[in-house]
Amino acid sequence: MYNTLFSSCNIGTLEIPNRAVMTAMGNHIAEEDGTVSDADIAFYGARAKGGVGLVITECACVDFRTGKGNLRQIAVDDDKYIPGLKKLADEVHKYGSVLAVQIYHPGRQGIAELNGVESMKSASKTECRCVHQPAHEMTTDEIKEMTELFAAGAKRLKEAGVDAVELHGAHGYLIGQFLSPYTNKRTDRYGGSFENRMRFLDEILDAVRRECGGDYPVIVRFSADEHMEYAGLPGEGLCLEDGVKIAKHLAGKGVDALDVSAGIYETMNTAWEPVGFDQGWKMNGAEAVKKAVRIPVIAASVIREPGYAEEVLKEGKCDFIGSARAFFADPDWMRKAREGKEKEIRKCISCLYCMETLMAADMSGTPMGCAINFQGCREDKYSDEMLKKDGEKRVVAVIGAGPAGMEAARILAMRGFSPVVFEKQGEVGGQIALASKPPKKEKTGWLIDYQKYQMEKLGVEVRLNKAPTLEELRALHPYAVFVSHGSNPIMPKSIRGIGGANVYTPVEILNGTVTLENKNVAVVGSGMTGIETAELLGDRGNKVTVFEMADDIGPGIFFQNLIDVMGRVSTHGTKLYPKHRLVEIDGTMAAFENTETKEQERFDFDAIVVSLGTSSNTELKEELDKEFERVVYLGDAKQAGRIENAVRTGYLAAAQLN
Repeated sequence: MYNTLFSSCNIGTLEIPNRAVMTAMGNHIAEEDGTVSDADIAFYGARAKGGVGLVITECACVDFRTGKGNLRQIAVDDDKYIPGLKKLADEVHKYGSVLAVQIYHPGRQGIAELNGVESMKSASKTECRCVHQPAHEMTTDEIKEMTELFAAGAKRLKEAGVDAVELHGAHGYLIGQFLSPYTNKRTDRYGGSFENRMRFLDEILDAVRRECGGDYPVIVRFSADEHMEYAGLPGEGLCLEDGVKIAKHLAGKGVDALDVSAGIYETMNTAWEPVGFDQGWKMNGAEAVKKAVRIPVIAASVIREPGYAEEVLKEGKCDFIGSARAFFADPDWMRKAREGKEKEIRKCISCLYCMETLMAADMSGTPMGCAINFQGCREDKYSDEMLKKDGEKRVVAVIGAGPAGMEAARILAMRGFSPVVFEKQGEVGGQIALASKPPKKEKTGWLIDYQKYQMEKLGVEVRLNKAPTLEELRALHPYAVFVSHGSNPIMPKSIRGIGGANVYTPVEILNGTVTLENKNVAVVGSGMTGIETAELLGDRGNKVTVFEMADDIGPGIFFQNLIDVMGRVSTHGTKLYPKHRLVEIDGTMAAFENTETKEQERFDFDAIVVSLGTSSNTELKEELDKEFERVVYLGDAKQAGRIENAVRTGYLAAAQLN
């Protein structure tokens, strides 16, 4: 079906067995000293085993002492790292795939304290608006030393049997800081003109060729467009015209392939896109580069579906399709595509839980995670092969067919149990069915599609429109009962009038029970559910006002997702009132206390939507605990949370059932 996707293609002298590239992404699973870990080997090995043609590791440090991005990151600045890198290469080669290691220095986007320095090395003193770290303009001696560090790192990769090196010049890291006029304000031979801004990378390329030879494949990743308009700085930094010029220059320097991306930290959403960015949205960058050069072009552009990948390859917009998150969510993406099993692909839903956990990893001490693939970054401890196959057809009743219940049922079925799933609604999906309703959230529904198909494939019995009674559960003689019947909206009875006729919950708006159009509507609470409900209401022509008790709108929402959704909410002229606590509703009047001044303000609305969170559904808890020996609570039924909580608790409960 996908002849182009599964055709081979060369990068220099290196033959890649197909056109899929797992592009670099941090994961926080290396050893603390920068050595490749067993977890790394299992992580990248799983993607190779799943059929990815070219696997590119996370960005590895050429200067681990003062150039780390986080505390656990692969390093290449010492010979002691070669054995671990060789083990990694051998693991990837075992499955017929090819390995490249990306090398970099974070420059001004690194954390000074983490690296034990007073200021980070950079092209200039320009401070990053995101990390706000002190930076200094590198001296020519520092530039020369850094050039040699890149070359020495590449040489170690070659000695370790790594097939290619990728120089990371994208996303605003050190090499990119020299390329971009936004970050490069130098007045010497490394700044100003295009040729001068290219000089640092040129010298690195020359040094790598000197150390590794002319036939060792070198890939350069770069941001063809920094999209500075997303930072409110249109016209600054690199635009696509500059990106094409950089591509031509690098092709002339003998680079073997170009890995085209976009953005810097200030425009982070264009590099690691939240749900609001459609599949292929920045393919124009790779396409423009492809038209300008005769070397292979790798394109990353929220690619999620094999059909789309085949289409852009066939049309000649790029030579390779690249993605990190697609293969993180499903390491078997390529195998399933080859076997015509597209419905079995667990497609990335762009929720950015991976980025959120990666950014928190140094503080949390846990690696990056995937909300929909619990095994991600845990392949050395959890895999399908490691699941005990000891279910012996024993029945497990699963109450609720949301993401937690369906994940549990999937794993139970794989283990040989006989799960019977009860769902009180007429369709599966639970809270995720609602979460997919707001604008731009269609991808969230992909998780339901995947889990529903798994139920069918594994022969799991699903009883819709059925909230089981104790008698029905008893009749199954279940070995265990898994409770995943979700949560209920919090509607504090202490707020006078909250039960009024014009007061609604987000559930009623999202599931279509209540349709509001061209009304004056208040949304109380600006968590993700509240904000997305406000967006949906705005799309329907309502005049929306959002109230939030916290000091800022969107408390607890990961900043990339907040920027994304608020960008759309703002187009409706939505009014925002942080520091406002709902105290009373009287018909169409809603009274709020300003938490700063303690004064009361009254507003008049046609409808009021109360989005103050959810609490676990405890229905039947006492009876179930008393009646059955093994009762396990999952997802929101255990503790109200997010998709990750549902998938994780479902997976673990099923995997650990004895």
